[in-house]
Amino acid sequence: MSSEQLPDTIYFTDPLHDEFSVMEIHSDPITKDYRYIRDRGFWGRIKRFFTFRIIAKPIAKIYLKSKFRHEIVGKWKLKRYKKQSIFIYGNHTQIIGDALMPAFILSPRYINVIVHPNNINIPGIGKFVPLLGGLPLPGDKEAKKNFEDAINTRVKQHQPIVIYPEAHIWPYYTGIRPFVNDSFTYPVYYGAPVFCFTNTYHRRKNGKVRIRTYVDGPFFADYEIPAKEAREALRNEVYNTMCERAALSTYEKIKYVKKTDD
Repeated sequence: MSSEQLPDTIYFTDPLHDEFSVMEIHSDPITKDYRYIRDRGFWGRIKRFFTFRIIAKPIAKIYLKSKFRHEIVGKWKLKRYKKQSIFIYGNHTQIIGDALMPAFILSPRYINVIVHPNNINIPGIGKFVPLLGGLPLPGDKEAKKNFEDAINTRVKQHQPIVIYPEAHIWPYYTGIRPFVNDSFTYPVYYGAPVFCFTNTYHRRKNGKVRIRTYVDGPFFADYEIPAKEAREALRNEVYNTMCERAALSTYEKIKYVKKTDD
């Protein structure tokens, strides 16, 4: 099923856990044998450069511009932090687009995106996910150590980390769903700047959808309070900012309705 075949109305039960991606892909949990960093050494760097810059970015640009007339507002806010690692959070509302947009929001930098393990099994492109910056969530304690080592490596390399805190895809959703503060552990631990980007939806003259992405930040953790409270405060600041931006959407392609007990 393609995004064009999505229903006009979607009924949901749990905004924290309901998933509405039309791509039915299932994968085994990530184990200790999974290799997160694939660009070590000369040939590894060449492979990442070729895959990310020569193949993926041109295709992504054509897709986003032709399908959504995608535009970014506020990208200049990132310029001051282009030589250090940042954590940037976005709303999860596009099945394909969410894998592509961060490359342009953070261009010309390489990106790293925390993804669901299903992403490495997407037909045709799954095997390229690591070279495109995908960091699939670990499935056990040993894999978690490798995952955290990979995050640490990318931070030391001054590369940005992209996180979709809503975790589940709700196509074309114009609000911001509640999300937990777990993923804000990283910027608090590393003392890294935090940004967010919010995709908003608008109708073009031909009836098609335009996506306008707003970039906001930086936000910083408060180190005068306990880490747990700093994580929650940072989450709230990002969440509230994204809610304000999401309210700028002027077109609701899909209506989301909460199911009742009736």
